[in-house]
Amino acid sequence: MSYTRRDLLLASGALLAATRLGRAAEPLLGMIYPQQVPVTAETHAMYPSGVRFQIEGVGLQTMTPAGYDSVIDKIVPAARKLAADGAQAIMLMGTSLTFYRGAAFNEQLAESIRSATGLPASTMSSAVVEGLRAVGGRRLAVPTAYNDEVNRRLRVFLEESGFEVLVVSGMGIERIGEPGTVKKDDLERFAIGVFKSAPRADAMLLSCGGFRTLESITPIEAQCAAPVVSSSPHALWKGVRLLGQSGRVAAFGTLLSKAS
Repeated sequence: MSYTRRDLLLASGALLAATRLGRAAEPLLGMIYPQQVPVTAETHAMYPSGVRFQIEGVGLQTMTPAGYDSVIDKIVPAARKLAADGAQAIMLMGTSLTFYRGAAFNEQLAESIRSATGLPASTMSSAVVEGLRAVGGRRLAVPTAYNDEVNRRLRVFLEESGFEVLVVSGMGIERIGEPGTVKKDDLERFAIGVFKSAPRADAMLLSCGGFRTLESITPIEAQCAAPVVSSSPHALWKGVRLLGQSGRVAAFGTLLSKAS
C-alpha cells in the first residue's frame, strides 16, 4: 500500500491533535511565583509528562521584608486567575516570601488561597518542612541565598516548626534573579561548608527557590552523608502530590527517590 503526501499530512495532524488532547487531559498545577518566569528546566526535568504547569508572577523585586510586604496582596488574585485558567491545585512558590512572618502566617497564606479558589493549596515553606520531616531531619544546617535579617526570620520559622537550627548562613543576596546565577560548583562548595560547620546536623535545608539545585542534591548528600531538602525541587514534589501523584523522581536525592 502506498501513501500520498496528503495521507501523511493528515496522519501527522491527527497525531499532533491526539498528543495535544493527551496533554490537555493531564492535571494542571498552578504556581504563584515571585516574578513572572517561564516554567523552569528543573520542572521539566523532574516531571516531563503527567502534569502540566502554569505560572503567575506577583512582581517581587527584592528578597527583603519590605519587598515581600509589597506583593502579599497580589497572591490571592494570582491564585484566582490560575483557578480560572483550570488549575486543579496551587503552590505558592518562594520560600522567603512565605516564611518571613512566621509559621502561622505561612499557613494563613495557604488557607487564603484555599478559601479563594476551593482548591488544594500549599506553599514552598510548607513543602520544605514536610520534606525535612519525611527524611527524619531534626537538627538542621541551613545554607541560604539571603541577608542576615531574612536568615533570622527563617530560623524563627524553622524553630516554630519544631526543628533545632544549628547554623543558618547566607550569601547576602537581595535582588530577585541573582540566586539563579550562582554557579553549581560554588553553590555546592558553600552548602557543604555550612553543613560541616555544624557537626551535629542530621539534615540540610538549602533555602531559596531561585537557586538551581536539582542536580546538586545528590553530590551534596554524598559529601555530607545526610539528606538534603531544597526549596524548588521539593516544592514541585509537594505540588504534584496535591494532584494525587507520588512525586517520586529517581536520582535526585533521598526524598525524591523514596517518595511514594
